Amino acid sequence: MIGGDGIGPEVVAEALKVVRAAGVELDTTDFDLGGARYLKDGTILPDDVLDELRGFDAILLGAVGTPDVPPGVIERGLLLKMRFALDQYVNLRPFTLADAGIDFLVVRENTEGTYAGEGGFLRKGTPDEIATQGSVNTRMGVERVIRYAFELAASRPRRHLTMVHKTNVLTFAGDLWQRTFEEVGSEFPEVTTAYNHVDAACIFFVQDPQRYDVIVTDNLFGDILTDLGGAVSGGIGFASSGNLDPTRRAPSMFEPVHGSAPDIAGQAKANPIAAILSAAMMLDLLGEAEAAERIRKACAATTDLSASTPEIGDAVAARL
Repeated sequence: MIGGDGIGPEVVAEALKVVRAAGVELDTTDFDLGGARYLKDGTILPDDVLDELRGFDAILLGAVGTPDVPPGVIERGLLLKMRFALDQYVNLRPFTLADAGIDFLVVRENTEGTYAGEGGFLRKGTPDEIATQGSVNTRMGVERVIRYAFELAASRPRRHLTMVHKTNVLTFAGDLWQRTFEEVGSEFPEVTTAYNHVDAACIFFVQDPQRYDVIVTDNLFGDILTDLGGAVSGGIGFASSGNLDPTRRAPSMFEPVHGSAPDIAGQAKANPIAAILSAAMMLDLLGEAEAAERIRKACAATTDLSASTPEIGDAVAARL
C-alpha cells in the first residue's frame, strides 16, 4: 500500500474498506513514499525499498506529487522507476459507461516510447540551448504489448482491436508498430482490426466512443488518450488503471488515474470510485474475480457522489 500524497491516502483507505467488505482479506504493508516523504528527507525510491516491493503480490497506489516538488522528480524517480524496474509493460485502463453504451479498454505500452528518458541538453541555460527527447521503440517491447492486446480482444465478445499511432509522421516508430501489428494480427484471425491516427482517435473518443472495444497504443499517446477516455465515461474520478507485468515475475501496480489533487486534500471531497475500481482490477490479478465483479457492480449502482469520501466508500461497501 502506497497512499502517497494529497487525496491518495483517503481514496486508498476506501478501496481497502470495500475489498474487505467483499470478503477478501489482504495482508498489507504500508510504504511512506511520495512528494511529502521527499520534502521531509529527500527519499524517493531507494533500491532496498524497490527490492522489498518485489516480494509482494501486488501494489496499490493512491497518488503521488505535491506542488512543492519540481515536475518530474517524483514522476520519474518513483512512478516510472517502479514501472520500468518491475517491467510493468502493460498499462491497462478500462472505460465503461453503461447508459451511453461505452465499454472499451486501452492497452498502453508502459516502459518505452518518449518516457524511456532518452535525450538530454546541450548548452543548457544559454540562448543557444538544445533539448532532445527521443522515443525508444523495440521490436520486443512493441510485440509483447500488441500480443497482449490481441489476446485481450480475443477474449471479449466483440473481438475487435484498434491500433492508435501517428504513422504518417512518425515514420520510423510508426512503421515498426504497424508491421508488428499486422504480423501478430495474422495469428488472431478471429479478431477484426482497425487503425486510427491519434488525432482522429481524440475526435472519435468524444463523438463516437462506442466504436471501440480494445485499443493498443504507445506510451505517450496512451497517456493522453486515457485521460480523455475518463472524461467521456463519467469523469476522471472513475478512471482506474493497472500497471501490469503479465508474466507475474514481478508485482503489478494498481492506481486511480486522477492524481493527488492537492487543492481538495484532507477535505473528504475526493471521489474514491477510481481507487476502488483499481482495487477490483487488483483482485482480478490475485484470483478473486468474483469479488472484483461484485465490487464493479456495487460501484455502478452507487450514484450519490455528493457525499463525503468515506460516505461513498461506505455506500459501496453496504451494497456488497
